[in-house]
Amino acid sequence: MSTSASTAVIGAGVVGLLTAWQLRLAGHDVTLIAPDVAQDASYAAAGMLAPISEVQYGQEDLWPIMTASRAEYPEFLATLSRATAVPTGYRENGTLLIAADRSDRDAVAELAAIQQEHGMEVTALTSSTLRRREPALAPGLAKGWDVPSDHQIDPRQLVLAVRAALDAELDPQQFPGAGDPARWLTATVTSVEELPKDKSPREEAPAPASHDSGPAHRFIITTDDDAHRFSAAVLVPGLGYPAIGGLPKTCPLDLRPIHGDVLRLRVTPAQLRGAETHILDATVRAKVNGRSVYLVPRADGGLVIGASSREDSLSGIHAGSVQELLTDAVTVLPGVKDMELIEITTRARPGTPDERPFLGELRPGLVVSTGYSRHGILLAPLGARLGAALLQSSLTDPEPGTAALTAEDRQLLRRMSLTRHR
Repeated sequence: MSTSASTAVIGAGVVGLLTAWQLRLAGHDVTLIAPDVAQDASYAAAGMLAPISEVQYGQEDLWPIMTASRAEYPEFLATLSRATAVPTGYRENGTLLIAADRSDRDAVAELAAIQQEHGMEVTALTSSTLRRREPALAPGLAKGWDVPSDHQIDPRQLVLAVRAALDAELDPQQFPGAGDPARWLTATVTSVEELPKDKSPREEAPAPASHDSGPAHRFIITTDDDAHRFSAAVLVPGLGYPAIGGLPKTCPLDLRPIHGDVLRLRVTPAQLRGAETHILDATVRAKVNGRSVYLVPRADGGLVIGASSREDSLSGIHAGSVQELLTDAVTVLPGVKDMELIEITTRARPGTPDERPFLGELRPGLVVSTGYSRHGILLAPLGARLGAALLQSSLTDPEPGTAALTAEDRQLLRRMSLTRHR
């Protein structure tokens, strides 16, 4: 059976975009269906690629997923750079773990010890070394640790690069067998119905002729009541999964909104000396009075500060969270108070009970990928590749979920099982 297929990707956050890219590379003609592109959690994300410094207690099953996805970034970025010259915003600037006071030091030191026990590269720094590394940090910070392999990517810039790659005419010698440039449909999906190939959900809305090839079709019903026929689909709808009708009722997913407030600032010319472009080099993840705050410096002089984690009814900006983020950031990096505040963004992340995403097959030709919570940017390459491979197996293999997936892939998918909480 040919692997070429007319495939829908429902959702256009970073994970959805990367999934569409992986499917295009595998020969699918992809249509992305979403009300907008990367305007939800992906838009707010700071983009830390930090499988070490984001380790938390009680999430041991998440660690291998984070590590595996971080390892896929170099190849993913190299492939992307062959398709487009648009920069990805990737920056290898390392990460520092900072404890503001003595009690914070004990908490961070305990976590650093666990990281080291699991073979992670985390090195304690002396006060003098920390001052030489980052002289703009506040004097008197209790302790610092170096995590040299945790880097960053700018999600907004990454979105521009992936969109360009999806739209590009790819060189067939560099991308043999790739599908056509992506199609884009601005709409909200309300239902996914599995119907016989020769049927249309509405006689007055026949399927487009270009969507007639491939295995049994799925019909995507959008809010404007148009019907679109596809051979297969990957659902990457974030928190929108429960609102999509026609899906198997035997597979509800336990998703909840976790709101986060993120600040974006910019250094002022008065803060810079000589050829400096920033007062901070490394990404900083700090513990201040028991609270967590991160500071991510961009190469253009921007600074991302975040992020609150709220499970309340307020979808807008929470004033108290903004106040705490600024207070804690200034405690660590006093120069923050002299920067220009250019943006406050609040978005809801799709959280799961154990922070692991949901990735699996709902039925042959229909895959769901959601629940990436706080780690969507880090996990995007792995989630996209596994989602595309799972769909590919479903369409081409007599035993779905086998040939296109390695033993390691299957083990990772078991950690992300759709039914693990039952």
